[in-house]
Amino acid sequence: MDSIVYIFLLVAVIIIALSVFFSFVPVMLWISALASGVRIGIITLVAMRLRRVIPSRIVNPMIKATKAGIDLTINQLESHFLAGGNVDRVVNALIAAHRADIHLEFERAAAIDLAGRDVLQAVQMSVNPRVIETPTVSAVAKNGIEVKVIARVTVRANIDRLVGGAGEETIIARVGEGIVTTVGSSDSHKDVLENPDKISRTVLGKGLDAGTAFEILSIDIADVDVGKNIGAHLQTEQAEADKRIAQAKAEERRAMAVAQEQEMKARVIEMKAKVVEAESEVPLAMAEALRDGKLGVMDYMNLKNIDADTQMRSSLGKMNGNGKDGDEA
Repeated sequence: MDSIVYIFLLVAVIIIALSVFFSFVPVMLWISALASGVRIGIITLVAMRLRRVIPSRIVNPMIKATKAGIDLTINQLESHFLAGGNVDRVVNALIAAHRADIHLEFERAAAIDLAGRDVLQAVQMSVNPRVIETPTVSAVAKNGIEVKVIARVTVRANIDRLVGGAGEETIIARVGEGIVTTVGSSDSHKDVLENPDKISRTVLGKGLDAGTAFEILSIDIADVDVGKNIGAHLQTEQAEADKRIAQAKAEERRAMAVAQEQEMKARVIEMKAKVVEAESEVPLAMAEALRDGKLGVMDYMNLKNIDADTQMRSSLGKMNGNGKDGDEA
């Protein structure tokens, strides 16, 4: 009985040991590599485990590269993996470039991958150019008419400038700038409508792909529309602004005139007050003259008679004037 238990324990220990061994030592992966013509030692695979490198992430791309006729080493792939790169994508890009007869070295592909760009997509774009459509670009010709242009830019990836080169946003911005410049230098919007290829020639002549990760193959005008009359709109706004300024100045002058009128009325009232004040001093002066003997009583009576006669004549004149007006009516 004890011997049977001992045998079961021994078998269990052997199975566990083999499981641990085969999980740590990728024997099947080593056999696949040898069968594919990739010469790699079992110790190298174990060392990858110790360096925390997944052997399949290195061996499988190495097998693909070997079958495609690309000369790579295990150290190159392992160093790129440890640097945080995507080994499988880099190898696929190298295979695609090799098939398309595009010169691409592993160091360049690894640098592009580590820079955050999709190196496989770049190779595919080099083989199959991509079309970038710009948003609607509004520009104004010299006659003040707005022109709306949509362009399609055919670009091809420039692998040599992928690292450090500008992206699609720069291409779109430069094309938009060229469209605005071309339309703005046209005497009339009709010139742009008649010759839209003028925009393409002008924009292509500026070398807009300098410093970018792309090579511009062609610029085609997809749509040209006539927009608003910006010149007339600006003139209308200017006239409206001038009108408001003139109205403000007229209102200012009216306010000044009203203030001056009120000031003159105040001065008239002030002068009337001075006249009343002066007239109030006449009786006092006459009384003082009577006391001092400078004015006699008869002289005072004659003065009163003259004053009464003057008032009577004034009243008669007013009555005669009203009578004539009534007769004429």
